[in-house]
Amino acid sequence: MKRRNFLTGSAALLGGTFVAGAPALAYDETLKPYGLPVHLLPHYVNVSKELPPQEIHVSPSRFALFLTLGGGRAIQYTCGIGRPGLYEPGEFFVGARKQWPAWTPTPEMIERDPASYKKYEDGMPGGPNNPLGARAIYLFKPQIGDTFLRIHGTNDPRTIGKRVSNGCARLVNNQIVHLYRRTPMNAKVVLYPASENGGGDYSQEPQVTRG
Repeated sequence: MKRRNFLTGSAALLGGTFVAGAPALAYDETLKPYGLPVHLLPHYVNVSKELPPQEIHVSPSRFALFLTLGGGRAIQYTCGIGRPGLYEPGEFFVGARKQWPAWTPTPEMIERDPASYKKYEDGMPGGPNNPLGARAIYLFKPQIGDTFLRIHGTNDPRTIGKRVSNGCARLVNNQIVHLYRRTPMNAKVVLYPASENGGGDYSQEPQVTRG
């Protein structure tokens, strides 16, 4: 698997369709640029032509999330993923989508770190300081329902490109808004396996090439 990304197109994604064309939102934080370097901004890449449009594929080895467009094209976002032992690979579907979602830590999170999470056991309302950020995409499985895994926003760019979460994938808030608008209900989501040292098995992940 070649680790080459097609980096052109970032300015168009973030300047035209993304920011200039965006409607007014409830919080200014949603549109903050966060000062991310160019290589961490969304950009177009070439992927396998067999991948249908409107699927999400998360590559832990690249800290990358791909939204497929069909015809061998995708948008690549840089994300943070779950910490070793908490990242859960598999195939899911989008079972819910929420704007400025409320958040309640799971019992497992409270058990692991009561000092951080016990105070929020009754939930935290949505808003700029909520851990789920501006938008959340809820990952479900057939016969199981909600897996409590999310693709969500964050206002902390320091966590992007790292293994920091309790299992969820995260994008900065302005990028999760961009992804959210393009991801329909029931869309397929694939989280590829990650090794304990943070790498992954490239043979199982989408091939990404230069245009």
